[in-house]
Amino acid sequence: MPAATNKADLLAVTGKELTKLGALLDDLDPDLATKPFDDGWSVKDVIAHRAHWIGLFLGWYADGQAGKDVAFPARGYKWNQLKAYNAIMRDQHAALSWQDTRTNLSSAHDKLVKMISDLDNAALYDGPMKGANNNWTTGRWAEAAGPSHYRSAAKFVRACKRSP
Repeated sequence: MPAATNKADLLAVTGKELTKLGALLDDLDPDLATKPFDDGWSVKDVIAHRAHWIGLFLGWYADGQAGKDVAFPARGYKWNQLKAYNAIMRDQHAALSWQDTRTNLSSAHDKLVKMISDLDNAALYDGPMKGANNNWTTGRWAEAAGPSHYRSAAKFVRACKRSP
């Protein structure tokens, strides 16, 4: 699927992919949501991860806009340390209930949509995101944090539902 190139398409794909993921989660048995699958990750872990990463993206954007140093992927971590960072993040969210995890995703999504809605096409797509140190636009980063992550989470949920 090609990346969005304007605000309207970004908002549309963000809503569409969350709706698809939400439909999978709505009828998910809570016991299945907390059952460990790949590398010990459960659906709940993956959903908590998606909400967390939206928050990271929003922080990256805010720091870049403020002219601060942007910590990718997180302060004290490099991209090649992602597995370790994600394990720590998973442990930090382990005590959350399934319902609280879903609420966190919904809240993170709402913040993402508000951020996208508050920006115009130029701010989203007319150049690299400030502080990102690459050529990705703010819109492309937003898509990676939201709809792309929703798609991969949906794929994981479908695989878990098929698993014996």
